[in-house]
Amino acid sequence: GVLSHSAAVDAAGRSTVQLLIEGGFKVAALFGPEHGFFGQAPAGQAVATTRHPAWNIPIVSLYGAQRKPSPSALHRIEVLLMDMQDLAVRTYTYVSTLAGTLRAAAAAGIRVIVADRPVPFGATTDGPMLDPSFSSFVGAVETPLVYGMTPAETAIWLKQRMIHNADIVPAPMEGWNRRSFPGDPLRPWTPPSPGIRSRESALCYPATVFGEAIPSIDIGRGTLLPFQLFGAPWVRSRQLMERLQDAGTPGVAFAPHAYLAETGRHKGRLIDGVRMVVTDPAAYRPAFTAVTIIHVLQEIVGRAAFWRDPELRSDFFDKLMGTDRVRVALMNGESPAAIAGEWEAAKQKFLADRRKALLYQA
Repeated sequence: GVLSHSAAVDAAGRSTVQLLIEGGFKVAALFGPEHGFFGQAPAGQAVATTRHPAWNIPIVSLYGAQRKPSPSALHRIEVLLMDMQDLAVRTYTYVSTLAGTLRAAAAAGIRVIVADRPVPFGATTDGPMLDPSFSSFVGAVETPLVYGMTPAETAIWLKQRMIHNADIVPAPMEGWNRRSFPGDPLRPWTPPSPGIRSRESALCYPATVFGEAIPSIDIGRGTLLPFQLFGAPWVRSRQLMERLQDAGTPGVAFAPHAYLAETGRHKGRLIDGVRMVVTDPAAYRPAFTAVTIIHVLQEIVGRAAFWRDPELRSDFFDKLMGTDRVRVALMNGESPAAIAGEWEAAKQKFLADRRKALLYQA
């Protein structure tokens, strides 16, 4: 069996499954994560189980009625190969699918080969640890928001930490180090999901994804620059840009960028927003940047008005952040630096605990 998606391709654009079939391997079943095996379903939309049109192999959805393989789906499988392009961001649900599938395979006594791929944040760890009381499918592993491990490293860490009976065989990359970005800049980017259309969107994602819980903010979904753009009708780009620059977010720059909102509350409205650009990935702190963006926006419109929006999904915000502490601190007017300081000790402990799971040097 193969758990994969459309971004799992080689340098020539050939999919992992195609290479397996051409190599004479018997592929009994395919499994697809959120967005489906073909990577086209919108975020949060359930995906149906189907069959592959070319190979007539069942494609079992792991983002529908079930979120991990059932015993019946695994009964004909001897070995399960997992090959997905991930981001190393807890809210990006492929890590949740990875964890659930490892548990299901362990229960069925099936060996799992984890084909490794680069991640955008191999050298970056940032954000609060997941509080288990806020566990969900957008927060299923007890890591910081950005946890800086490749899929194979994450699988090793999960076995060491919680799925002790998992039979895992990592398939490491050659010639990769933690500060390398996924793929060759001259090679076409294959989006791992509809919203991560580019390397730039991948980098910006953990800093702006929280706008999905705050309907008064648009984060560029549906545009050509998803997660790179953000704004709201009640704020001007120049004011927002200047305040963000004054806030001192390392490794990022902001520029005025007007655009037409394509989704959400402001769909069809012209937004006088800003574009975020990661200028120095080594200095960039995604979670700190996220808190800073929200802090600046709430101070512009007023904290009471910002957080009392009747459509605000505060429970979803907390699940994305993995804790309610950040939201409460923002509502109380605490500074981004103070908020980030609170997660530093737990982050350092995580870095020490994960050391034995790492496969690559910095």
